[in-house]
Amino acid sequence: MHILVVGAGAVGGYFGGRLLEKGIDVTFLVRKRRKQQLQERGLVIQSVHGNTVLTPKTIMAGEKAEAFDLVIFSNKAYHLHEAIQDVKPYVGKETLILPLLNGMAHMDLLWSEFGKENVLGGLCFIETTLDEQGTIVQSSSSHDVKFGEWSGEITERVKKLEQLFTGCNAHFHLSDQIVTDMWHKYLFIATMSGVTTLFRAPIGPIRAGEYGQEIILRLLKEIAAVMRAHGAPIAEQIEEKQLAQMNKLAPEMKSSMQRDMEKGQMVEADHLQGYLLKLAQQYHIDTPLLKAVYHHLKLYEQQRGADSKHRF
Repeated sequence: MHILVVGAGAVGGYFGGRLLEKGIDVTFLVRKRRKQQLQERGLVIQSVHGNTVLTPKTIMAGEKAEAFDLVIFSNKAYHLHEAIQDVKPYVGKETLILPLLNGMAHMDLLWSEFGKENVLGGLCFIETTLDEQGTIVQSSSSHDVKFGEWSGEITERVKKLEQLFTGCNAHFHLSDQIVTDMWHKYLFIATMSGVTTLFRAPIGPIRAGEYGQEIILRLLKEIAAVMRAHGAPIAEQIEEKQLAQMNKLAPEMKSSMQRDMEKGQMVEADHLQGYLLKLAQQYHIDTPLLKAVYHHLKLYEQQRGADSKHRF
């Protein structure tokens, strides 16, 4: 099976690298700067699960290649439109699409571009970042991917993927409830990224503060109320369960969005919290804490834009 991973950054580089490490035929679709890094240093992974340096195959948008069997989207949501256009020449009638983006807003776009029958559901759990030299630094016990048919059916094609992924140095799980899994991940990441960016702190000091538990639970409940109004198949008492999960995280744990802010990079405010706010308005649900999170993120984006103009 020929796999194309869109991007060789913190997420795509890690999971694509683990598949390549197993001996699977993986190609990375990359930009010029990343291609040069990979040519000079290789695909370097520093991980609590084992370090490795790999020699990956790469292509750049526009280069000729045959259609791939599986395309894994691992890019940030704000690059999705561009990534789709770059990928189209490499997608055939039988090509499967596996998105690992956070949230849900991207699914409608992927369905419209590639056909709902060709797009799987997917998500990942990992704490990883890309350093200035292009090394993928992975520091959490979790390095998990979940994937499955949107219908929940266990088809032959996802069974083949499960067999292909088995044995690599990361956990790939075939799910028969991927829609629920994705909404649960969305609830978790929207809350986790929300509080860590709002307070500019890792989860430990936030949850240990006088009002930390109350604030986290309130944000979980606001978002869950929006999801239930939208018909999302989330579990009962998922808010309390996810609060318990957050209380078990390492105190120094940060969200990827917080790490992006610390680097002065773009954030997925509109794709994550912004999408939820649109749903809240649609269903007339008041979400004051979610509004505060989103407002803070938009102020960050405005300041980032102003700083960028000032530099140039």
